[in-house]
Amino acid sequence: MKFIACTPEAHAGAILDILNDAIVTSTALYDYQPRTMQSMQGWFEAKTRGGFPVIGAVDEAGTLLGFASYGTFRAYPAYKYSVEHSVYVHKDQRGRGLGPALMKKLIEAAREQQLHVMIGAIDASNAASIALHEKLGFTHAGTIRQAGFKFGRWLDVAFYQRILETPLQPVDG
Repeated sequence: MKFIACTPEAHAGAILDILNDAIVTSTALYDYQPRTMQSMQGWFEAKTRGGFPVIGAVDEAGTLLGFASYGTFRAYPAYKYSVEHSVYVHKDQRGRGLGPALMKKLIEAAREQQLHVMIGAIDASNAASIALHEKLGFTHAGTIRQAGFKFGRWLDVAFYQRILETPLQPVDG
């Protein structure tokens, strides 16, 4: 396995497959309908505009096994050092250590970009994702009860954060 920077040309279809599986089979994403290839264009454009990485894990054949990225936490200037991240692993690759490996690469990228806080919004029933985040030094920052409704039930969203030692010299403005 190696890590690569995902591109829309090479990886949009594989990312779309991974996301759509999560949408229709889990509460990892609070979407109801599978996304379209057209939506991936906008997704990648937003990542590029924000200077946000899309880190992929690929096998020897170049098949995408999983990916991680982050984006704007809230669209106000004072949040410029905070990002909300996500990590998704192909259903056939789960339980092999890809999630932690991708997250470690994402944390490195956040430090390199002089970010300060990484935030994960996790369905509160997703014990595996919560355990992954806690193992990597994230702490529970709060839970919003019944924030979502999917599969006929109310969903609680738990926020986990990791404070980084960067930036070395934060500035206003």
